[in-house]
Amino acid sequence: MWSTFFLTDEEGHTVVQGATTGGGPAPPQGGGGLASLMSGRSTFGGNKRRRTTSSGHGMSEAKEGKIKLAFFVAIVGVVLTILGVCTEFWVELAPAKNFYNNQTCLTTYYGLWKGCTKTLWVFDIDPERESCGPADLAGESNCTYFKFFTTGENAVMFQKTTEKNLNVAAAMLALFSLFLMAMGSICITMSLSKEILFFLKPASICFILSGVLVLLSLLVFHQSVLALLASDHTVPLHHELSWSVSCIGCAGTILIVGGILLLLLALPCSPWKKCFPQKQSSS
Repeated sequence: MWSTFFLTDEEGHTVVQGATTGGGPAPPQGGGGLASLMSGRSTFGGNKRRRTTSSGHGMSEAKEGKIKLAFFVAIVGVVLTILGVCTEFWVELAPAKNFYNNQTCLTTYYGLWKGCTKTLWVFDIDPERESCGPADLAGESNCTYFKFFTTGENAVMFQKTTEKNLNVAAAMLALFSLFLMAMGSICITMSLSKEILFFLKPASICFILSGVLVLLSLLVFHQSVLALLASDHTVPLHHELSWSVSCIGCAGTILIVGGILLLLLALPCSPWKKCFPQKQSSS
């Protein structure tokens, strides 16, 4: 019974050889199957893993890290949007602090969903400030939800009537932007889990559109405030936008930036490398 042994050539392929009766080497037996089996050891070695998608394009670990970084930027915009939408510190309305000739004065602040009236002590207000406020001073608050979305009634603040159509439009734009953010987050999650680069494009479009809608919601809300002030001039009011509006403005800008970054990552070739090709050194 002739002994059989394995030899490995320079390219790493396995060759099966054996001694024959004539003293010469026997022809390879099953070399193709064994070679394919033995060459699989490189898969389990220390080589860096490279992911492949269903479309045949690879997603390297570096590109996956860039996608996660762009997604983190978009998530920051989502968090700021939720913070701004859920709070009522969008605008503060206040008459002169001595308008009622009393030791107390009233200030009103509201957002998309509810408005609050706060009673402040005049001696707590900065002497250089002419109007009552700011609303973050200690005082008694009374908050109620708007009836725009239930009975369709307008709200009255300091004898001024709100424009319900503008308020409802601002709220609906904010809600639709949140829906687009959720869809974009789902697309990014599927792209990273299923390793499919196709989902990057719809995700980027969702985040860009959501950022635009957030900024449009802010503009419509500001128009509703101006319409409120113009509805009656009996009580002169001082108005100023509060920190919730700052959150919304930053959120819209960050969402657009995050969507653009995802769109650049979804392109088949890097625009940076295309515009600035690397100079190959001469041999």
